[in-house]
Amino acid sequence: MTQEEVARAALAEISPAGTVGDLLDSTAQDDGTATLRFVSTLPGYPGWHWSVSVAEIAGEAPTVMEAELMPGEGALLAPDWVPWAERLEDYRAAQALIAAEGAVDDLDDDDLADERDEDDDLGDDPDDGIDFEDDDLLGVPLGGVDEEDEAEAESDDDGPEQPDET
Repeated sequence: MTQEEVARAALAEISPAGTVGDLLDSTAQDDGTATLRFVSTLPGYPGWHWSVSVAEIAGEAPTVMEAELMPGEGALLAPDWVPWAERLEDYRAAQALIAAEGAVDDLDDDDLADERDEDDDLGDDPDDGIDFEDDDLLGVPLGGVDEEDEAEAESDDDGPEQPDET
């Protein structure tokens, strides 16, 4: 088996079928190792390539040491990592700025709310003008349940009644 065949077999074990393209290049080292690079056809990974390191000892079959997906020229990469403490400082500064701008905007919003209150027409909501704290509103005190009602409720808690034997 050639180094390329061994490398393709290793990539077939770790990548979906059809995601390994043509051989880009092969770099041999003096110590009997070689690195083979293949085009990656993975969706969402433009500019990336597969890299497989193969070792070949005299008289032995080639062996895969490492296989990985590596960014190439023009590959899309994640942005540089920023420590949490720095991100938190940036976040707090942005929140302070928003709060400062919001204080100015709140004054304008309060003025608009006052105008809306003046334009509110009574009668468009059936509950307008009703005082729900008034005990005599419905002629029923809001104080609680009558003692008779409590006695009936307690008797119902004894369980189901037995059917009449007829």
